[in-house]
Amino acid sequence: MKKPKLGQHFLVDETAQQAIVDALGDVSQHIVIEIGPGHGAITTLLAARCRRLIAIEIDAALVSELRFRFREQPQVEMVEADVLGVDFKELVPSGERAYVVGNLPYYITSPILMRLFAAGACGLLARALLMMQREVADRLSAAPGCREYGLLSATTQMNARVETLFNLPPAAFSPPPEVTSSVLRLEFAPRFAELGVDAVGFDQFLRNCFAQKRKTLANNLRAAGYPAQAVRSAWPAEIDALARAESLGLEALAALYQSLIPLP
Repeated sequence: MKKPKLGQHFLVDETAQQAIVDALGDVSQHIVIEIGPGHGAITTLLAARCRRLIAIEIDAALVSELRFRFREQPQVEMVEADVLGVDFKELVPSGERAYVVGNLPYYITSPILMRLFAAGACGLLARALLMMQREVADRLSAAPGCREYGLLSATTQMNARVETLFNLPPAAFSPPPEVTSSVLRLEFAPRFAELGVDAVGFDQFLRNCFAQKRKTLANNLRAAGYPAQAVRSAWPAEIDALARAESLGLEALAALYQSLIPLP
């Protein structure tokens, strides 16, 4: 994937390449989807380990290069496409769960994550090993009450268990970016059923809760259309009246959502 203004940053640290593939686990009987294979360094390692490898690349020149390199390896399929337009249901056969590896472009990390969460919620994905800007990675794994905790944190943790594995300096890439990157492992495990909430409604509720970081949770809900008196009546006793969404865990937010389901 490439943004002309910024270009691509290829992972060239061989130790890191090996560590990422190792952290994916045993994929010998599984499908692996690689997002942005670049020149194929990780692709080469994956091709020797998995049952089938689907590499999604938007750069036509790289696709041509990789198709030639892997022309005698029928288990490797190159898909020339923008990952944001790919339908994962077409890539993963019914009854299977794929694994994902990706070096996510900084400028579209969040949209890609949303696509992965949607696929995970459909039971199509099992695990992902993702490289991204450390600042974004910190937000994904942040706990309630931390400065980094926000909508992306809550959305991620509703859909997956997050583990930060290691950081990568700019020198690990060519050309080197201006930021440090992190490698995360995500185990897709949606919590909607566990917490007794519907996915579509609760996702919108989270967006309402975190709409304005400086506002209290109650004020954000009123701004979203919940009547002030109704919010006060449904407010759980265990949540402080002046609490902000950033201070609450998913369990507390789910309990509040359940109490407000008939509203507005």
